[in-house]
Amino acid sequence: MTTTTREIHLASRPQGWPTPDNFRTVEVELDDPGPGEVLVRNTVLSVDPYMRGRMNDVKSYVPPFRLDAALDGGAVGEVVASGDDSLQPGDTVLHQLGWREHARGPARAFRKVDVSQVPASAYLGVLGMPGLTGYVGLTRIAEVREGDTVFVSGAAGAVGSIAGQLARKLGATTVIGSAGGPEKVAWLTGELGYDVGLDYKAGRIGRQLAEHGPVDVYFDNVGGDHLEAAIFSMADFGRIAACGMIADYNAEAPAPGPRNLMMMISKRLSLRGFIVTDHADVAGEFYERAGAWLAAGELSYRETFEDGLDRTVDAFLGVLSGANTGKMLVRL
Repeated sequence: MTTTTREIHLASRPQGWPTPDNFRTVEVELDDPGPGEVLVRNTVLSVDPYMRGRMNDVKSYVPPFRLDAALDGGAVGEVVASGDDSLQPGDTVLHQLGWREHARGPARAFRKVDVSQVPASAYLGVLGMPGLTGYVGLTRIAEVREGDTVFVSGAAGAVGSIAGQLARKLGATTVIGSAGGPEKVAWLTGELGYDVGLDYKAGRIGRQLAEHGPVDVYFDNVGGDHLEAAIFSMADFGRIAACGMIADYNAEAPAPGPRNLMMMISKRLSLRGFIVTDHADVAGEFYERAGAWLAAGELSYRETFEDGLDRTVDAFLGVLSGANTGKMLVRL
């Protein structure tokens, strides 16, 4: 038998901001799983900023998406047919074959997850790659210490909203976050426990941050003016964990660097970029600690949903424009 389903292909490579014309929805037929394979009906898809870089045909830490082929990304779903004893129909699994309604592949590419205490979508956010990214950046890259002042840019996004809470758990005394708009800022300083919320839409981020420095650790999700502001307000021997620079993801020409890079020398700062997949060995530690904090009600998170495969592109474009609070997801 076969399953008729749909998936989203990359039709052309974006120049600057992606548009719906860069994507195409295609109907396909999937055969039943063979030995060692499973067929999964996806229930929630993840869209993430890093996917924008994979739409360019350039060498990077991960291969680019292929034209006229299904895109992929994090997803959770339900096993509907299995040719492997390790997974049974009805199991909820986490995998990387998103941007499609059904996925078929080797059973080893799908990880069974426990949904008795948290919804499956949590494994795409607070207990998934975004949460782990925050943990790695703060423990292995910037090495947060007791008494630190920590600044997180893009603090109302999937990674930033978790990173600020983790910084407090790891000993930070003061946690500062930036976000776009008063509602997001109120979420930071209310439910998430940030000490200071800065609305980058309300005024120059550099002037706002200068009132609350010096900063010992900067967790950078934005780059651009936020990185420049952080360098200006960093304490001597401050540490910067460069996670993402979404301000430049859609630039059609190389963006100029911060104008105050000389301060890296005078302040003896360290700046280190990182990719979360390089740190798989810390995943078990993170899941154990974050799972316990979440079960105890000590970690908060939000999810922004779009519904239906046809809304996947809109959800992705929304991430790039900051339309989400917390993790952006597509519910099928």
